[in-house]
Amino acid sequence: MKVLVMYVNEFSYVPAEKTLDDAPDITEGARFSDAILAFIQVEESDEAYEVKSREKKLVNHLKWTARKNNTTRIVLHSFAHLSSSKASVEFTRELFDLAEQRLRNSGYETAQTPFGYFLDLQLKAPGYSLARIWGEL
Repeated sequence: MKVLVMYVNEFSYVPAEKTLDDAPDITEGARFSDAILAFIQVEESDEAYEVKSREKKLVNHLKWTARKNNTTRIVLHSFAHLSSSKASVEFTRELFDLAEQRLRNSGYETAQTPFGYFLDLQLKAPGYSLARIWGEL
């Protein structure tokens, strides 16, 4: 799993193009501030592990990043452009849903961008070291 995490002062998206036929129809976007935005690429090799073990590793990384940036807001964004390897849609969705629930249970405000869509993105991010963290989990 590859993860590019950014602390953002502001982040918003609007659905632009549906890429999965079974994705729900979504036309409205959302806006977030003072949040961790996690661009996550779940890879085929991740499926060799239990989904809960991958979810725990991801959540621990996101919690650490949130603490370092003094925020309790985390946005999960499926970003299939960090690697040429892709996990199945089902595995990726399950991992995201489990991670979101674990984060909420730990007191974080969480959200997911619409899965199965290309999105128009706008973000404003500060320029300091821990505002951008790349990881291979």
